[in-house]
Parts: sequence; C-alpha cells; structure tokens
Amino acid sequence: MSRQEIREFFYSEGLIYFDETPCDKFSLERDLDGENWLLFRRRAKIPAEMEPVTALRNLHLIDENDRMTHAGAWLLAQDIRKFNISADVACALFMGTDKVRILDRRDFHGDVYSMIEDVMTWILSKINIEYIIKHVKREERPEIPEEAIRETVVNALAHRDYRSTANVQIYLFTDRLEIVSPGGLPAGMTESDLGIKSIPRNPLLFDILHRMDAVEKIGSGIRRIRNLCREHGVPEALIEVSESWVSMTFPRATAQVDSKSGPSREQETTQVDSKSKVDPKIFSNDALKPLANILEDVTAQVTAQVVWHCRVPRTAREIMTVVRLKHLKTFRTNYLQPLLDARWLEMTVPDKPRSSKQKYRLTEKGRELLKQLNASLRN
Repeated sequence: MSRQEIREFFYSEGLIYFDETPCDKFSLERDLDGENWLLFRRRAKIPAEMEPVTALRNLHLIDENDRMTHAGAWLLAQDIRKFNISADVACALFMGTDKVRILDRRDFHGDVYSMIEDVMTWILSKINIEYIIKHVKREERPEIPEEAIRETVVNALAHRDYRSTANVQIYLFTDRLEIVSPGGLPAGMTESDLGIKSIPRNPLLFDILHRMDAVEKIGSGIRRIRNLCREHGVPEALIEVSESWVSMTFPRATAQVDSKSGPSREQETTQVDSKSKVDPKIFSNDALKPLANILEDVTAQVTAQVVWHCRVPRTAREIMTVVRLKHLKTFRTNYLQPLLDARWLEMTVPDKPRSSKQKYRLTEKGRELLKQLNASLRN
C-alpha cells in the first residue's frame, strides 16, 4: 500500500481529520487579514485584548508548529477557494422543475460563516414570504421554515468532505429546494443514524461553528429540521444519501402549478392566527370547479393537492401531511386507492405494495390531470 493509499485509508476511517491538518497555503503573515480577524474574533467570542496567534492556538486552529489548520483557513479566508478550490457554494434558481433554464446564479466563496449568511440571504430573497398582520405588527412567514433551511445549510458546510472536488450546491425550483453536500456520510455512520447521533467529519470546524452559535447541540440537526417542518405545517424535508453525496429536499407547498413561472412572489395577507396557512391559488375551490366532473370518486380539493405533491415520488405519510389527514386507513380507502385505480398515481415498488420504501408518483394520465389543473387556474 502506497503512502497516499494509507493516508486515504486513515481519512476514510475517521482516524485522521482533514480539517485538523496543516494548510500549507495559509501564511500567518500574509493571510491573517485584520478585517477578517476582527469578524472572526467577534463571532468566536474572543476577548479583544487577546493576541490573534494566542487565541488561535488556544482554539487549536494553529498546530504546535504554528501552522494554520485547514479549519482555521476556512474560517479566516477572504476567498476560501485560495485554500480549497471547490470549497465554495453554488446557488441556482431554475425556471420550472428541472435544470433546463437558469434564472439566477450566485457563487459564494468567503469564509465558512460568511457563506452561511450569504446563502441564507439569497434563498430567503427567492422563496415566497407571507406577511401576516397581527394588530399593528407585521410578521414574515417564509413558505419553508427559515431555521430548518439554516440548519441544513450549516450541516452542508460543516459536514461536507473538503477533499472532494465538488462544491456544495443549492438548487431552487418552483416545487422544491435542494441542498446538496459532497462526501456521503462519515465513517461509522449509517442513514438510520440520522437524527439520532452525530459523527462530525470536520470536528474542529464543527466545534468552532458551535462556539459561534451557528450550530445547535451535536446530534440534534436532522431531528430539529423535521420538527421545524412539522411545526410550520409543511411536509418534512426528504433526505437522500449516497456514497458521494447527501441531499436534503424541501417541498415548496406554495409553488405555482405553472412551470413557466419565474422567481417566487411575496404574498401579503391579514390573519389573526400566525400559524394559519393561506392555501395556494391552485387549491381554491373556484380553480377546482372545472374538475368536478373528472374527479367522480374523490374530493376534488384533496385530490388536487395529492396530484400536485406527487410530481415527485412521495410516501403515503408525506402525502397525508400535505393534505392534513391523520387516519391512514381512511386516507388509503377514500383518496389514495381511487387515484391508483384511476391510473393517476402509480407505485414506485409495484411488486411490493407494503414495502417500507414504497412511494407514489404521477402516471402519464396523472400528468395530464395536472395540466387540466393548470388550465383551470389560468381560465
């Protein structure tokens, strides 16, 4: 086994952490910039009178030979690409539900903390914001819970594999927000561990971000994201894990059916209860009246929502969350089975109807129904 192979083995098994290794490209004399140091000092709660090198040494961001670690370089960088060419974040807003046409693209490449803030600002400027007037105060309610998005963005940057040649990617479509982080899961962790335990791939970086109050308690991230979605009254984020990637997808419940729509528009409403939710226009009774004759065996209102949300495969529980039904048997009998019988929906695992991996998606006929929903909205 070569030296490089031995090194890769130690990295892959979590015996050596890349963020703790020295970053030879970082020069304390040249790159410890005064402005960035002041930002870092304030974020990390370092006393103003403490010398930078002393503080960094105490935080283990400088090693015993006074060399900056990779974690330190990422947190103090003016341009993180100087130290890791693919450590930036690429954000893209697409027209519709695929990657055919880009409406807006931004690349962020400051220090890690600044990238988190910049990405959050970009996402919140693109998604729908509902304004809720309560007495004389105005509350802003994003269609996806802001803290759930932030937690996911932080996780993507804190736990990514910085040795990968890929960057963190943020994709915003009319029906979903995807946050993709390179590296898969760390050694010793499986998909079933998500939301239960945490094994940081970059423990030094994670520790400093925790000190900066950018991350919550270790191991709480995924569970907190799910809880935030439930409390917000929206479907839970969907997690996909592969050997090379971890992806988190937030369905956009307020997306417009018309796939030609551009950036999301802010919505202004007056409500008494800040938790109540304005249904998208596509779910209004007026929009669904033309479909009354088509939807003979099921309630048009619920069917429209099921059809809309099954543009991408969904589990039964995910669909139930969207239509706010709690009784599984009633949902299957009154809504799901008629859609399957009508060939508007199909199973992703048809040979095993009760499979734990079973999801439901639109058929060709279902996509035609969606077009009719779209047409009824425009007429």
